[in-house]
Amino acid sequence: MAFKPNYNQQRAERNRAKEQKKQEKLQRREDARRAGEPDGTETQDDALATETDTDTKTDTNNA
Repeated sequence: MAFKPNYNQQRAERNRAKEQKKQEKLQRREDARRAGEPDGTETQDDALATETDTDTKTDTNNA
């Protein structure tokens, strides 16, 4: 006969794996930030600058 499932142990194992994955992701972001590489997130100023550049280009094409 097979062993009775230990749900608490399985849940703890899943939680450990989840926490480890979060820590690895955080570490990658920290390494990228230290290296000066963008992590894919834009600041509000960057988004506004991009919008303004696009608007200016379309305005000059229409004129």
